[in-house]
Amino acid sequence: MPPLAVWTPTVWAPQLKQVRVRVDGADHDMTRADTGWWSADVAASQQCDYAFLLDDDPTPLPDPRSRWQPNGVHAASRRYLPTEQDWPTSGWTGRQLAGGVVYELHIGTFTEEGTLAAAIGKLDHLVELGIDFVELMPVNAFDGIEGWGYDGVAWYAVHEPYGGPAGLRHFVAACHDKGLGVILDVVYNHLGPSGAYLDRFGPYFAGSNQWGRSLNLDGPDSDEVRRYVIDNALGWLRDFHLDGLRLDAVHALHDSTATHLLEQLAVEVDALSTHLGRPLTLIAESDLNDAKLVTAREAGGYGLTAQWDDDLHHVLHTALTGERQGYYVDFGSLESLAKTWQQVFFHAGTYSSFRQRTHGRPVDNQRLSAHRFLCYIQDHDQIGNRATGDRISATLSPGLLGVAAAMVLCSPYTPMLFMGEEWGSKAPWQFFASFPDPELANAVRNGRRAEFADHGWATEDVPDPMDPATVERSRLRWSELDDPAHQQLLSIYRRLIAARKTYPELSDPRLPLLKVDFDEAQRWLVVHRGSFRLACNLATEQRVSANLDGVRDIVLANGAVEVTTSTIKLSPESFALLRIRD
Repeated sequence: MPPLAVWTPTVWAPQLKQVRVRVDGADHDMTRADTGWWSADVAASQQCDYAFLLDDDPTPLPDPRSRWQPNGVHAASRRYLPTEQDWPTSGWTGRQLAGGVVYELHIGTFTEEGTLAAAIGKLDHLVELGIDFVELMPVNAFDGIEGWGYDGVAWYAVHEPYGGPAGLRHFVAACHDKGLGVILDVVYNHLGPSGAYLDRFGPYFAGSNQWGRSLNLDGPDSDEVRRYVIDNALGWLRDFHLDGLRLDAVHALHDSTATHLLEQLAVEVDALSTHLGRPLTLIAESDLNDAKLVTAREAGGYGLTAQWDDDLHHVLHTALTGERQGYYVDFGSLESLAKTWQQVFFHAGTYSSFRQRTHGRPVDNQRLSAHRFLCYIQDHDQIGNRATGDRISATLSPGLLGVAAAMVLCSPYTPMLFMGEEWGSKAPWQFFASFPDPELANAVRNGRRAEFADHGWATEDVPDPMDPATVERSRLRWSELDDPAHQQLLSIYRRLIAARKTYPELSDPRLPLLKVDFDEAQRWLVVHRGSFRLACNLATEQRVSANLDGVRDIVLANGAVEVTTSTIKLSPESFALLRIRD
């Protein structure tokens, strides 16, 4: 028998008349404080199982702040008490986002095993690629085995099939030992449909959005709900030694208070960073096209570190693929690409045809650094929210895949890659889930089909998200690296990242120093980065560009290049990175 010691479990339940805690099968009455927090002193082992009994309901419920749900989100919680002495890592001092390259991955499909332990075995690949930050899609506990992670309901716990909380600590330690920072995707805008018991404890919920029930951030008793979010964020950064958080869809956070939750979070994370002595990063995903998120608080902003920039994705995607449907309708020209690269957002107080209204706000690119915006040609949403989950590698030629990489990695923005992109993975990335409840599973299945039918897709083309074959198709195929064609693209990615780290002008985030020339008819683009020129031929024929006096040395190219004193000739669908001699 493990030794017992006095333990004081606590839970916030301000509107209940009675709360008991069941510890390893024995029930104990809890005492309510004026703050609405209940507590009890019980003799317990360091890894006891426990749950709460609310009023007269005989069904025990897991702890809303549970770190460990070894038997799923409906079962009892288990104590998890790691100490700093147990932390298996050396003296990691952190890494700033500016100048870094981010790599987004999903633990469940990054490897065949789908675990944090297995992912550790692939970290050398990321180091050799030149990655600085691993961005994990959500690992909080959700109902079922497989899923994207955005239907989490136990926000403090690590999904047990991935390896639980100990698995995450070992993964982070392994990343730090190899010089990689770790960013975790967290979802505070809604809870999943199965196992979301928060409303049984207190007034956590207030309305809903398109994904599910949303939190009470500004109503009665909302102070403790806000603390639930902020304590969760601080816990990931402090207790799991994470280097940053990616905040999912912050535009869906409904908060009318004077100090928005995001500003409050940024203030407290900055304070934690000061105490820990290492940089901590907050990256927002927002559909608002509003740089207030990343504007300093001294200038009236929220003071977050960075935000995803879907407009940068859209102009790149449409320029390369020619797609114009849905939200791509306003994009597609090289003029829109050049405009967006130089002003951050395409829709910046302009009319959006897709939204049928004016959208966005201009960015002061004289004062705001471009590193505060993430640039990517692929991410989990932009692939997975296509009906068949087809990657851009299913559409573009090998040459244009290299052009896409060059555009992202030679931009002034913070580059982000999606797992497998670096070798042109052919595995689709499809939406999948595994809810055990047949009724819920069928509702998700039918809802997914109806959503794409509204956008003109045939329902038979939409993969069944509940079919195990869907998640199997979405797993990375590391064996593809045996193919010389995949190796060739991987080499281009490695060399581009190495060039970005070698030459300061390629990572320089000052937007006023950026210049973009283009020829719409000839499908030709030249990006000026100090003494460097990135020339891109998007056409299916050879192209010659003029007015390049002084360009001499070819640093990197993925096609045939001829350079004269004033022109550069490029083979079809290729790029060349050139440097002016001193």
